[in-house]
Amino acid sequence: MTASTIAQCCMVATLLLMITGKTPIYMTAIIGATISAIVAGIPFVGQGTTIASLINSGLNPVIADMTGVLIFIGIMQSTGFFDVIIRDVIRVGNKLGGGVGVCSAGGIACGVIGALTGFTQPVITAVITGPAAVRLGVDPNKVAGIQAHAGHIGNLAGFTHPTQVAILATAGVGFGLFNVLGFIAAGSIFAMSAFRAIRDMKKRGVNISAEERERVMQEILSREYATTSGKAFAPFIVLLVGFCAGLPVFLVGLVAALLTMVLAHRNAKQSEADMLKGVGLIATPLVATIGFLFMSAVIRAIGLVDTMSDAVGPILSVSPVLILFGVAFLTAFMTQSYASSVSVLVPFLQVVLDTGADPFAAAFAAASGAALIQYFLTGGPVAALATVIPVIEGSDLKSANAFQRPSILFGSCVAFVITCILTIV
Repeated sequence: MTASTIAQCCMVATLLLMITGKTPIYMTAIIGATISAIVAGIPFVGQGTTIASLINSGLNPVIADMTGVLIFIGIMQSTGFFDVIIRDVIRVGNKLGGGVGVCSAGGIACGVIGALTGFTQPVITAVITGPAAVRLGVDPNKVAGIQAHAGHIGNLAGFTHPTQVAILATAGVGFGLFNVLGFIAAGSIFAMSAFRAIRDMKKRGVNISAEERERVMQEILSREYATTSGKAFAPFIVLLVGFCAGLPVFLVGLVAALLTMVLAHRNAKQSEADMLKGVGLIATPLVATIGFLFMSAVIRAIGLVDTMSDAVGPILSVSPVLILFGVAFLTAFMTQSYASSVSVLVPFLQVVLDTGADPFAAAFAAASGAALIQYFLTGGPVAALATVIPVIEGSDLKSANAFQRPSILFGSCVAFVITCILTIV
């Protein structure tokens, strides 16, 4: 058995360990990749391919994009501008859909925050909007299920999830349109759940008076806020326009942060400190991203991508991008973890890219196939449905998750349709 073959076996063992989730996932990726590289005879330093050069390959430009977004988030949170945005989103949700609109708005607002910060915690808004939605006639389990959909937006429309960043970096794709399409797919889950919850209320004959709706909303909106709606949304709009225009995300984030500083009348030194606090949120994603990309580089360097290509080549000749979506879907369904799925997604993505597939379509297939279905069986990891249940009286994990499942499948279908369109255009 050659050194290359042994190295590939070591890497496969590493990937299997990561799938099981029995070991620390980031540490396993880095240590396993290092051992595989050493076994393959790759030197630590020197000329050509070295372990040092493979580690440096993990310092991808996408990391700069994450930093730009978090600079903006840091000052938005410290100035209270985000609180105003959440308030207005909930207000609009109430006008559009009563109790269902309130809990949907709370989940969407939390999902957007999670997409920007890398930490989606639906209980942050659920503690306010959840009980309010129940008082407005929505079934508690449906309220909990809708609130916890926040994680779908946080993952697929987000900027800092290590698996997502590893996928984008491997494909050489930047943020922007990718996040917009991710928001559409994740948003379709909210839309389906809202439709089903409204239908349930009509079936139960729920009728909430305008006075009661106003009383509940006043409890949410009565606190003092730091600024006006116009000022709070202006920097956010600048950020979105910059994304759509394809401008460097780091600079767009910095400009939006500076605009927030001006509108909030904050001094420059304090504002800089607030921005750097936001950048502190990148610690875990940064280490994870470098580790995953190092592992990705080693997988290619030891020849595992070529071995996989030879094994699955005949199958991929049909439609490699759509097959990648199916692989991502099944992997995340079995592991119920977007993070654990990286051990399959990154090497398989490399194989698909080697077939000449469009990098953007392939990246979206890998991410969307996994990011949404990971919540199907359990309602998600620690920061998802399980944290919402305690703050919404009358709800339980099993029933709330059962409500989520048809909507998650619908969202996955929307993601598949988007993937199909991307393979055509």
